[in-house]
Amino acid sequence: MAVTRWFFEPGHTGAEFKARHMMVTFVRGQFKNVQGFIEVDPDKPENARFEATIDATQVYTGQPQRDAHLRSADFFDVEHHPTWTFVGTGVTQLSATEFDATGDLTVRGTARPVTLHVTYLGQWDTPWWEDGKNLGLRRRAGFLATARVNRQEFGVSWNDTVDRGGVVVSDLVDITVDVEAVLDPAGPHA
Repeated sequence: MAVTRWFFEPGHTGAEFKARHMMVTFVRGQFKNVQGFIEVDPDKPENARFEATIDATQVYTGQPQRDAHLRSADFFDVEHHPTWTFVGTGVTQLSATEFDATGDLTVRGTARPVTLHVTYLGQWDTPWWEDGKNLGLRRRAGFLATARVNRQEFGVSWNDTVDRGGVVVSDLVDITVDVEAVLDPAGPHA
């Protein structure tokens, strides 16, 4: 098989995060319209190339004041670092549908190696619509990626204390990325 190129469909690709809040619950946030691509030879997934870009200015937690605080220099500092990137450096196939994808995650201008655990969800041919017109079938593939990072490693260090030595926000953050990738008809493919 030949290398295929897939682009992330922004309207159906998003990233979410969750962090402990006040020692008792989780706060969740999301980013929509994640941009990216995957280039892969299905017979040699270990040679895959992939990248993703998140617009950090669009963080959404459902609470406008918290969203503004997250965009501030206390957290994401979107005035100076409006985008985050993940650039793949390697893939290890664990099973027919499970992979570890390593790469460099850049947040607030700081790059750190991160491993995403990726589950391949399958492929399907679906209608492709542009400007209200069905342009025929396009092949789509789904992926679910998860990771846990320490926000301190990226310079996201704001915090405060609560009773009995607790903290407002945990250092560990769980990340989930849902990818709907579309086979690029202009790119290399079998």
